[in-house]
Amino acid sequence: MAVPRSKTSKARTSRRQKINMKLTAPNLVECSSCGNKVLLHHICPKCGFYRGKQVAKPKA
Repeated sequence: MAVPRSKTSKARTSRRQKINMKLTAPNLVECSSCGNKVLLHHICPKCGFYRGKQVAKPKA
């Protein structure tokens, strides 16, 4: 079994962990009815449409 030669420093450990902790921007798509930017699989807050159907009342 492999054994490390020396202790991994805190700086090296945190540097390795921070590579995978990047924040990613949400994927936005255009609403099919009004063209507003909306998150995938969410109701459009502007017009209340989801997949071409009126699901909720739009906010005034």
